[in-house]
Amino acid sequence: MTKLEPETCEVLYRDEHLVAINKPSGLLVHRSPIDRHETRFALQLVRDQIGQHVYPVHRLDKPTSGVLLFALSSDSARRLSAQFAAGTVGKHYLAVVRGYCPESGCIDYPLREELDRIADRDRARETPARKAITHYRRLATVEIPLAVERYPQTRYSLVSLRPETGRKHQLRRHLKHIGYPVIGDAKHGKGVHNRFFSAQYDCRRLLLACTALAFAHPVGGRAMVLQAALDAPFRRVLAAFGWLEFPPSAGQLETIAQGWGE
Repeated sequence: MTKLEPETCEVLYRDEHLVAINKPSGLLVHRSPIDRHETRFALQLVRDQIGQHVYPVHRLDKPTSGVLLFALSSDSARRLSAQFAAGTVGKHYLAVVRGYCPESGCIDYPLREELDRIADRDRARETPARKAITHYRRLATVEIPLAVERYPQTRYSLVSLRPETGRKHQLRRHLKHIGYPVIGDAKHGKGVHNRFFSAQYDCRRLLLACTALAFAHPVGGRAMVLQAALDAPFRRVLAAFGWLEFPPSAGQLETIAQGWGE
């Protein structure tokens, strides 16, 4: 009987203080009552892969892929978590959205926390709206000669995003708020477009990825900029639309580290 190899994650960076991976779409960061039947978690996979305890310092939604950072000690975790809480971590995302979104802008729209029926059943149902800010820039557009909805042509945009805050589902909710939902978003998007991308491009994932993260190293403070490549389904869509040149190159990451979009 053939022994199955343990599942591993792509390691983007590792030293004695931290480890960063390229989290695939569909992988939870850690165990959650929302997905009680899920058995795969990034935290456990990375722990088993490197053979030591890891400390989560931020999160990515299950359907979102990209740079995910873990600390390797409680002290490093405290220092990294403080940077995320203070909003000093530079985060860069790519998204494919429905329609031609504006060239650039800032979405300043407070968000109430989305409470889960199971995980948050003991919490008050009404929570105050909290500050939420997202900078965005349109990188490219495409019009395809296919009627996905009522028009004979259909338009999409590739968008670069930098959130200043880190509210739950912030990017997806903000893009829906301005009328350009992310493709593949089952909760905040449009099913007809999600089904079209599944059938036409063999892409069944949320088209949102954290492609770069910039922060200060928890020991010594040196500037760190980590980048994650896009997976095959995401790249398949970019190739179909002629957008493969748009994910940030190494030369562009300095801009991200300095606060892209300010």
